[in-house]
Amino acid sequence: MTNIPPPAEELRLLDAELRQLDARRAVLLRRREWLVHVLRTASAQRSVPGAGQMPPVWPVAPGAAAPRTEATAPGVQNVLLLLGGILLTVAAIAFTLVGWGHLGITGRALILAAVTLAALSAPVWLLRRGLGSTAEAVAALGMAQTVLDAYALHEVAFDGSGGLGYAAAASAVLSAAWAAYGAAAGLLVPRSDAGSPARPDRARAGAGTAARPALRLPLPCAVVTAQVPLLLWALAVDAGPHTLTAVLLVTAAADTVVALRPAHAPVRIVGLVGACVAGALGVLSAGWLCWSAAAPAAAARGAVLLLLAAAIALAAARYAPKPEVALCASLAAGLCLVAGAGGVLRAWLPGEWTVPGCLALGIALLTAVRTPLPRPMRQGVVGASLVVQGLAVLWTLPLVAGTLLGPVALIERPWSGTPLDIRDAVFQDAAWPSYATPAPLVLAAVAGVLALAERRAVRRPVSGMGALVLAWAAVVVTPVVLELPYGAGLVADGAVVVVALGVAERARRGTGGPSAPALTALVLALVTSVTLALVSLATEAGTITVLLALGALFGVASTRAGLVAFTAPAALAHATALACTAGASAGLRPEHTALLVLVVPAVAALVAARAARAGRSAATVPVEAAGAAAALLALTLAVTDLPVLASVLALCGVVTAGTALRPERRRAGHAAAALFLLAAWVRLAAWEVTTPEAYTLPVSVAALAVGHLRRRRDPSVSSWTAHGAGLSVTLVPSLLAMWGDPHWLRPLLLGTAALAVTLVGARFRLQAPLVLGGGTLALVALHELAPYIAQVVGVLPRWAPPALAGLVLLALGATYEQRLRDARRLREALGRLH
Repeated sequence: MTNIPPPAEELRLLDAELRQLDARRAVLLRRREWLVHVLRTASAQRSVPGAGQMPPVWPVAPGAAAPRTEATAPGVQNVLLLLGGILLTVAAIAFTLVGWGHLGITGRALILAAVTLAALSAPVWLLRRGLGSTAEAVAALGMAQTVLDAYALHEVAFDGSGGLGYAAAASAVLSAAWAAYGAAAGLLVPRSDAGSPARPDRARAGAGTAARPALRLPLPCAVVTAQVPLLLWALAVDAGPHTLTAVLLVTAAADTVVALRPAHAPVRIVGLVGACVAGALGVLSAGWLCWSAAAPAAAARGAVLLLLAAAIALAAARYAPKPEVALCASLAAGLCLVAGAGGVLRAWLPGEWTVPGCLALGIALLTAVRTPLPRPMRQGVVGASLVVQGLAVLWTLPLVAGTLLGPVALIERPWSGTPLDIRDAVFQDAAWPSYATPAPLVLAAVAGVLALAERRAVRRPVSGMGALVLAWAAVVVTPVVLELPYGAGLVADGAVVVVALGVAERARRGTGGPSAPALTALVLALVTSVTLALVSLATEAGTITVLLALGALFGVASTRAGLVAFTAPAALAHATALACTAGASAGLRPEHTALLVLVVPAVAALVAARAARAGRSAATVPVEAAGAAAALLALTLAVTDLPVLASVLALCGVVTAGTALRPERRRAGHAAAALFLLAAWVRLAAWEVTTPEAYTLPVSVAALAVGHLRRRRDPSVSSWTAHGAGLSVTLVPSLLAMWGDPHWLRPLLLGTAALAVTLVGARFRLQAPLVLGGGTLALVALHELAPYIAQVVGVLPRWAPPALAGLVLLALGATYEQRLRDARRLREALGRLH
């Protein structure tokens, strides 16, 4: 076929068409970027009342992008209006303060009236023309002018009146005037002329949402100004603290009403902030008045103020639009009720019974659960009750901590004598809390509440665990509070341990395995047993009796499958303490007491083996860990006497070797070998043996035996792995000792041993014995020839050594290739060995 047009012409046409398409695409992209910019500017202008639309302007250069502005038109407008309003306000202040005295009364009145009326009337005219931002700025200027008018009026007509009283009246009048001005502006200006057209979605929002006023500043400013009239009035009349507190609470109530009204958002926010600030200050002041009062009547007046605060909070919770707000308000109301009633009780009851009284009031708040109140309010009141109960429990913590940690001081002076009572034994070095008498009742009451919640399936299992812990704390501190005799206190703590173990076993049976309540009871039993053992340190007989009883008790509890992982280590720990106590009671030295302590690791090994056979693998590791801790204690006690330390190490090695007989503990054999080796070394050190072969030969023999057995099982094992370590342990230290030994016996024995090792390596074609033995033999020979070599070197002339070195180098150079072949053959021969 013939191309029409020719291919070259057609290619030129296609290139021209593609260039036109690229140019058109660039123009369309620039147009699109400009349109996007216009739309964004138009949307920003629609959000500002009275802003016009930007006329369409085509970019100047077709090849350049449209310039990007760094500030929007509404932003520039707001900045200019703000600066203008500030400058006008400053000018008005300067005129009022400086130029006021140069005018007569008529001129002053005319200027005040004209400026104020103009500033307050202009926003209506501006709003009708869609200039919303300008109207807001002028309205702010007008309101600032009213403040200056109030000041000027005071200077002219009310100069003799008190400043606080006039400020209170002026702030009230200004607040009312600004609120009326904001409402009137909304009535005088139709909604469609207020700067932004009405939105259909706002119209469909429902009757519960109020329309936004034409001017946004007057109403929030009126609410802010309304915070101070009552307070200024109270200060002007020198009101007392109760009146000032009541004024704060009334102000908070008014703010609450404003915050709950369906007004627009700024007014609600200002009202909410004012209610929170004024209410918090009023509640703090009322609480201080109530709890610092010395007489019941004064406390009652403070309580009335707290009840007023509670009523305000309950009303806010009842009509709050959100559940979260209702919950917080009802929580605050409950706390105010308890604080008020507690303050009255403090004035009537002794000081130590104030917290129990407040706790009773807090528990009484729980009756709100059965009331027809809305759910958020019930939750808030219950939360207030929980806060009161938590604070009451914190009040008892010093007593509980002192009861548990106070006996630690007896470690420094054991067997110091029988105390007067259990309190004297526990708080001998600590201050007794003067308020501690009702603490057990507080703990028991909160424990009862949590137990009732647990029965009703509320917050399980946390509530049940909390009830168990608090009940335990109440029982533990009761003997100390009651000042029981020393023996009776020990018996009471022992009974707590027994009951806790029983509760743990019962909880375990109920769930069929370890559960949170069972573990909690076990931990409580262990903590109580430690405290009991510390308290028993006051007397020798008490210590032995308590440790013996605790060891037996936890030993019996170890027969239960679900408790053995905790009780067996505890029994071993008490047995270890009993061994130390028995040694001290018998007058034994610490190193001899260590031999008694070694009974515990032996028993632990037997118990662990039995548990492993019975399938209780969970108890094996804790029991072995307890035994290892007892063995470490025995080593620590015996460290001052080397012969006894050697015996203790050997006995620990025997126990560890017995453990290594179990299939799953084969690796314990390494630890047993290390213990035996350490025992031998310590024994040699005790005999003052300084010959290194006495320390190294046992290691070498054992290592060579193990290596020989391993090579018999696996012939592919290298001789370095099997025999290298065993040979090096003896040969290397002996070589080091030989160079400093002037006698002939050590080199002779070492050379003989090295020769034997070399022959064995050559016979069985083993690389490690051949290299180590041959190298050692060569070094021994060099050591023996060293004196003769030194004598020969001394006889030779000085030119002989350089000449000899030159001959050696010439010989090596002449036979270089032959030497390389010989070295290669030697390396290959060694490589063929094992």
